[in-house]
Amino acid sequence: MGKIKQKGKSGAARVYITRNQALKKLQVTLADFRRICILKGVYPREPKNKKKANKGSTAPVTFYYTKDIQYLLHEPIVQKFREYKTFVRKLSKAIGKGELDTAKRLENNKPVYHLDHIIKERYPTFHDAIKDIDDALSMLFLFSTMPVTDKIGAATVANCERLCAEFQQYVIRNHSLRKTFLSIKGIYYQADIFGVDVTWIVPYKFSQNVPTDVDFRIMHTFLEFYQSLMGFVNFKLFSSAGLRYPPKLDVAKIESAAGLAAYDLEESNSLPAIAHGDNKEARKRIASLGHKIGDIVENDSKTDERPEQEVAETSGTTVENGEDEKLDEFKSIDEDTSDAASKVNTQVSSVNTSLLSPFTFYLSREVPRFSLEFVIRAFGGKVAWDPVLGAGSPYAESDPVITHHISDRPHLAQKYEGRVYIQPQWVYDSVNKGHLERTDLYVPGATLPPHLSPFVKVSENDYNPEDEVSAGEEEEEEDVEANEDKKAIEAPEKERVEEPTADVEEDETEKAELEHQRELEAEAAGVEYSEYIKNSKPSKSKKRSRDTMNADQKDEKEAKELSKMMMSNKQRKLYNKLENANVKKENYNNSLRNKKKNIEKNKKAKADK
Repeated sequence: MGKIKQKGKSGAARVYITRNQALKKLQVTLADFRRICILKGVYPREPKNKKKANKGSTAPVTFYYTKDIQYLLHEPIVQKFREYKTFVRKLSKAIGKGELDTAKRLENNKPVYHLDHIIKERYPTFHDAIKDIDDALSMLFLFSTMPVTDKIGAATVANCERLCAEFQQYVIRNHSLRKTFLSIKGIYYQADIFGVDVTWIVPYKFSQNVPTDVDFRIMHTFLEFYQSLMGFVNFKLFSSAGLRYPPKLDVAKIESAAGLAAYDLEESNSLPAIAHGDNKEARKRIASLGHKIGDIVENDSKTDERPEQEVAETSGTTVENGEDEKLDEFKSIDEDTSDAASKVNTQVSSVNTSLLSPFTFYLSREVPRFSLEFVIRAFGGKVAWDPVLGAGSPYAESDPVITHHISDRPHLAQKYEGRVYIQPQWVYDSVNKGHLERTDLYVPGATLPPHLSPFVKVSENDYNPEDEVSAGEEEEEEDVEANEDKKAIEAPEKERVEEPTADVEEDETEKAELEHQRELEAEAAGVEYSEYIKNSKPSKSKKRSRDTMNADQKDEKEAKELSKMMMSNKQRKLYNKLENANVKKENYNNSLRNKKKNIEKNKKAKADK
């Protein structure tokens, strides 16, 4: 006889745990539980059978994996949260009693926690961290443009600005930018970081209204984790590029809104050179890391001094007749990163990363300076700007070195000889297409060509706005219509000559019934019969497909109908839904093509007049 299973002790009831049960097990509040779950990457789960998971109850509850909650029991941050609550309670009590010395002592010994171990747990390798920084960059760029309020501190905004600027400096230095797109929500960028496509969005530099219905406590928890993550990522990126981290910062230029021009990148080939930064915490951590590395090097040197025979014995191998036995080689994470970088360099050779290197651009005061500066410098160009946009411009407006003047005004008060005057969209379109666009299409005041998203991949049958309407298609349409009119005229004459047969009489009755049906439909629609016939005339594509259908296509159609008959009800419904979706998509694409043809015809007619 098998073991009797107790209800609620096995299966889904044991695999899943409700949120209230998790709170009781961890002995934390709901707010702290949310923070821990965000930091550790624990998310709610949806069981297949909620009734079984909830031990027979059908009440709406949130479920988590029991193993995840068990995993959180051993998290040191939980203890730090408890210590912080105790600190707040003691501090408020001391302030209430007027014991200022005690309050000051408590403030100096305030419990602090770090997220270093969590980042190492969630991202064991640098490649894993790179794959997950899309959301981190979008969040940091969002908060870097936020105004300082009671919910968003000035230190938070400044730190986000610093981390974003450091990442942009790396992208500029390594020419890693690949695509960009101006949308209603903001500006999308995509960079190639060690073979991984990293895409993020940057809001426009407008005055932001902070919404009142957003829970900033949850966003601050995500932001806290993302700041720590990007700090590690930026350090690794700068180290891999041979740059000192953190980079030098000119405070005067920052206060004058210099942006990326306020950062001075310096090369660093050794670890001690990195420790000369202004960040005290970075110096402490790197100093401790240096001691550990020194101990490791000493141990390695001691082991290297041992005789070859002893080394062979301890490694479990013997050397005979001068032939060494080959051992397995294990690559370190840094070697894997360098291999990935070498592969990326071979792929990047096809991308023209120095597209704008021969040119020097001047930005007028009405254009988005920070975005254009980032894109132009990432593709090798040089940038100068109006002093109104900020300090740090390397060239004046009248400098003869400037080759392109970017302006978004229809008329300019003064123009300089030897310059090309363009609108900002020229830069983005040229970068996305990988070659320089015609500048005469982007002169100030001109109607710009459509700015298409480089992230959308157009398939063979989809509508492509860049495809031009060929004159051959228009001529084919006119020929088809002329042939139809000719057949309609010749048809009555043939009917007079040929002798009526039984088949002809049946066709005539069918035509009469069809005509009567059309008259009724036209009357119901409230339009004239001639206009209804004209509108309901089958399209050129349908006539052409009907005329050119051969026997093979008919056999294929019959086979499809037979296979459709063999389907189950569920499969047939799904198949019909897919077919209808394809038909709708094709009709939508055809309508867009027809609209473009009509626009081109109207343009041509206006030009002829």
